[in-house]
Amino acid sequence: MRRFIFGFAGLAGAAAVIAGAAADHALGSHPHRAHLARIAAQYGLVHAAALLGIALLLASVPPRWPRTAVRITGWCFVVAEVFFCGGLYVAAAGSNALLPVVPVGGTLFILGWLALFASAFGQSAS
Repeated sequence: MRRFIFGFAGLAGAAAVIAGAAADHALGSHPHRAHLARIAAQYGLVHAAALLGIALLLASVPPRWPRTAVRITGWCFVVAEVFFCGGLYVAAAGSNALLPVVPVGGTLFILGWLALFASAFGQSAS
């Protein structure tokens, strides 16, 4: 799981940089689409960095630290990157087909952060 999250963080970071560049260079004549790309890029980069932290935490978590909550955080962030950022990337490209999953992705980002918070206080079951 650590390697997947680590690799996904790289992919998410690259997608965010591409979206940011597209917003500034290719979508100038479409202000709303450029705005969507910038939002997705911002959230994508922040959560790509957070995923790197999650991968490192999973690699070095203390023995009594609750790994399950940290894993939940990782999976929430991965799915949220796809739904929230991916949905906005597609909308910025001109299709609204994935807009219904964007709020689900945003909710998963929030749940991921709450799971990380909970991991600091939970008992280890693993």
